[in-house]
Amino acid sequence: MSNKDLFVEWRPEGDFAVRRANSKRASVVADTEAEAVAKARKLEPDATVLVERVRHTSVGTPDKWRKP
Repeated sequence: MSNKDLFVEWRPEGDFAVRRANSKRASVVADTEAEAVAKARKLEPDATVLVERVRHTSVGTPDKWRKP
């Protein structure tokens, strides 16, 4: 995990937050996951963007991260 990593997380309010590692506040909030990923890439073009899994699947659980 580098300082340039950005994480897209689902929030209980139903929107998505873009955060840096170990941050207390979101850098950006968007209504959809796609908007959040686009805003994260615009915020830090060279960063690795990782999206939180928000459901259980055969290969992952909500505690895993994936590339968009």
